[in-house]
Amino acid sequence: MAEQNTLQKALEINLDNCKYGSIVEIGAGQEVARNFFRAGGAAGTIAKTMSAYDMQVSDDIYGTEESGRYVTRSRLMKMLDKEFSSLTELLTPTRSKNTTFFSYAATVTAKSYLQKNECHGWLGIRLQLYRGAAPSDVVIHVRMLDDDGSAQQEALGILGVNLIHATFEHFTNPKKIIESLLDNIGPCRIEVDMINFSGPYFEETENRLMNLHLVHKGLTHAVMFNDKGEIQIPGERFYKKNILILRGTFAPLTNVHIDMTGCGQRYFNETENISTDKTVVLAELTMASLTVGDKIDDADFLARVDMLNSQGYTVLVSNYLRYFRLRAYFRRYTQKQIGMILGISSLNAVFNEDYYEGLEGGILEAFAKLFPDNTRLYVYPYKNPENDEVVTVNNFKAPKHLQHLHTHLLENGYLLELACADTSLQSASQSNIPAGIKKGRGDWEKQVPESVAEMIIEKKLLGFDRG
Repeated sequence: MAEQNTLQKALEINLDNCKYGSIVEIGAGQEVARNFFRAGGAAGTIAKTMSAYDMQVSDDIYGTEESGRYVTRSRLMKMLDKEFSSLTELLTPTRSKNTTFFSYAATVTAKSYLQKNECHGWLGIRLQLYRGAAPSDVVIHVRMLDDDGSAQQEALGILGVNLIHATFEHFTNPKKIIESLLDNIGPCRIEVDMINFSGPYFEETENRLMNLHLVHKGLTHAVMFNDKGEIQIPGERFYKKNILILRGTFAPLTNVHIDMTGCGQRYFNETENISTDKTVVLAELTMASLTVGDKIDDADFLARVDMLNSQGYTVLVSNYLRYFRLRAYFRRYTQKQIGMILGISSLNAVFNEDYYEGLEGGILEAFAKLFPDNTRLYVYPYKNPENDEVVTVNNFKAPKHLQHLHTHLLENGYLLELACADTSLQSASQSNIPAGIKKGRGDWEKQVPESVAEMIIEKKLLGFDRG
């Protein structure tokens, strides 16, 4: 079946006599409502459209914002609360008993002539999914990537129609809602970096998996969860912050990971002379470590996030394999210090020229993009279990023709040794922890935090076999 275009989707909603609602848009015209009017038959669908651009007018309708900011989730939720309640209170007594009400709202800041602002917005729909049902919500945060304000408005108009149509059409399959959001929108125009399903109909929907699906399907490059597992907007959390990141598979989180983080934080704060309250510490999982073919093991992913959260980690999931692309992602939001904690095996990958295949300037271009300013790699030593030899960033053997590059990075402070590492935590059996977990209880328990071991055993995580 061919993909429906935007006006066909709007017309399908318009011709359904059961769907009736309001569309309120602040910040980028009334493009969503315009699509419904252009499609024809909108009188059967739209009870009201509005755009309250003046801040005093907006405050009079929806109340003031303590933050003084209007493009926020708080503002969006006030809009949905007000519009849906007023709509249903007024029209429920007079509309057909088959009516399912909805309210769509958006508050965005699009590109303007007067300022070079971050172009982003909050969009959402509150709707009844069957007659007389308590309402459910779908809320998204977006970044607009077009260089032109009118193009951003057009893209938002299409996105809004997609959200309304997909939520009604695919409410039994939230992943299909996600996959429909960017229909008829060209590449590199809209990024959706957060989605949240809530309300009675979506009580069984796991929002962490839905946000992972955003990355998996290419709607965004990264999503983030705080230490309580709650979805966060990267731009809000990273804005003007120092960032320290530990990359890994974390299957499971081990005592070595904990030590890497502790050492990394100590050196990062001392080297940059910064305070911990101005630093975001992250554990990052790449999509490559979560997928087998094109499939994701949902239980495995949730287990890893739960373990990291239990130790106080904020978790980032990204589709960035190369370090310099991850650095560029952070540079969207902050010009402060960036530190990346890695082990010797990862340093080997960094110096592997095959890693940069397809990059015109090869490893030199990659390093130029990784280390231009305020970015350092903090390297955790490796203890060889066979001879107890310790490999550090200083005695690391780069490929012979790249040794001068290794020396340059060392002497200029781009590569730093984590000398406080507890190498006694490393053992020959460390690489066998995943296999050990699958066999049941055993020596692997000593190599992970006690609470993580208890979590694995109690919840049967990562294939744990009680035997």
